[in-house]
Amino acid sequence: MSIPGGAEICPVYAPLFGYMGAASCMILANFGSAWGTWKAGCGVCKMGINYPSGIIKNIVPIVMAGVLGIYGLIVAVIITQSIKKPDPDGTTTYSLYSSYAHLAAGLCCGCSCLAAGGTIGVIGDVGVQCFGLKASGGRRSWTTGEGANPHDAMDGAGTMDVAVTAEAANKLYVGLLIMLIFAEALALYGLIVALILSQNQYTCK
Repeated sequence: MSIPGGAEICPVYAPLFGYMGAASCMILANFGSAWGTWKAGCGVCKMGINYPSGIIKNIVPIVMAGVLGIYGLIVAVIITQSIKKPDPDGTTTYSLYSSYAHLAAGLCCGCSCLAAGGTIGVIGDVGVQCFGLKASGGRRSWTTGEGANPHDAMDGAGTMDVAVTAEAANKLYVGLLIMLIFAEALALYGLIVALILSQNQYTCK
């Protein structure tokens, strides 16, 4: 939609807010992604001490945290491409309405990804460690023969009821996945609203 231009509607500083929206979206989304990867990665490393064979299975929180950066990238690219450069005479067709909408879109997606990243990180950190303890029956890998050298297992390692512990660990894993999915949904909600906000534009003639 086009409206008559003017210094009040399309000032020269209007692109500042648009670029602030793109920058804040990318920065906050990457911060949330790094935060979630850091927390969940530490949990996976600690879990690997007790249950090395579960490392690949419990890499899901790290993958979900990494996706958050992609959300921020998508919105930041859309906002940046929507910002119009000034005309040779110093005027601009990029309105304050568009710049405020883009700033709101960037903050919406960025803050949502930041919150989701922290949630995924904490849930992943605690969840994968609990899964490892449950699957291993609370024993370290070198006592169950699951380490690099199974012959180093201590006496009585084979008496552990593997079937019972594996079933209980799988139930815990299902709950962990559900919590991670709903945590990821927080960022998805912010992405959807940000995409809608970024489409609201006024262009000065």
